[in-house]
Amino acid sequence: MTTPGPATDGDIPDYLRSLGIPGLADIHVHFLPEPMLQKVWAYFDAADQNYGAPWPITYRFDEATRLAVLRGFGVRAIPALTYPHKPGMARWLNDWNADFARRVPDAVHCGTLYPEPDAAAYVGEALALGAQLFKMHVQVGGYAPDGEQLDGAWEVLADAGAPVVIHAGSAPLPGEFTGSERIARVLAKHPRLTLVIAHAGMPEYHEFADLVERYDNVQLDTTMVATDFTDRFAPLPDGYVARLAGLGDRVVLGSDFPNIPYPYAHQLEALARLDLGDDWMRKVLWDNGARLLSVHATGR
Repeated sequence: MTTPGPATDGDIPDYLRSLGIPGLADIHVHFLPEPMLQKVWAYFDAADQNYGAPWPITYRFDEATRLAVLRGFGVRAIPALTYPHKPGMARWLNDWNADFARRVPDAVHCGTLYPEPDAAAYVGEALALGAQLFKMHVQVGGYAPDGEQLDGAWEVLADAGAPVVIHAGSAPLPGEFTGSERIARVLAKHPRLTLVIAHAGMPEYHEFADLVERYDNVQLDTTMVATDFTDRFAPLPDGYVARLAGLGDRVVLGSDFPNIPYPYAHQLEALARLDLGDDWMRKVLWDNGARLLSVHATGR
């Protein structure tokens, strides 16, 4: 049995109570330095040119309002995923993330990295300061995740057991280095890595699910998966929902808040429509992400 998902954002708290879970463990939330956020929003505002379809920002609010909105949904620990698109940005973003974690008591201290000579050093520094979740974006960064300059950083992250949310799938736009093949090479060299495949690797869903089945520490996040919006350009392929049923312990909630073109509730509703049962939903919405982020029922 699968309880129908929430129809509106206001329905989310009652929906979580109906499932008997204390909140949401969303691993894929973005907070950014304000100048960077405005540039990201400007990019999405030009989505007709960049993506060929509109991409309105549903939660275009100031930082304090966005934090309050997430807390109102029941998100118990709030990531601030950031990612660089050129050398020299990662240290600055890691400094910003450390400050965000200091001033937001329910924040998840995040970090990021880029292929550059000092990547392993500043990843180690971020971990020493308390970073516990990292983000990488292969298409935006325009880099090969299996390049030699990342080897040292991958080892540091593997030793720490720190999850890395990595956008490596070819949707919504393919890049020179997107796809599952390079991630497979990374994992062959660093099999202990805890990788969280953003957007479940869309549209290479089955290929990334193969990696989850092959490596114990690889997970999928649900960001935009099965929503009406992405079903237009990256629908779930035949046989994939059945695979998700069998991977229930390795699928974690992701949303892409605030940069989503629909209400947050629609992501939860879309997952419920897969009809994989309330136990599966409890694992995905709370248990799996709470374990990765070390979140307890009462919060951080």
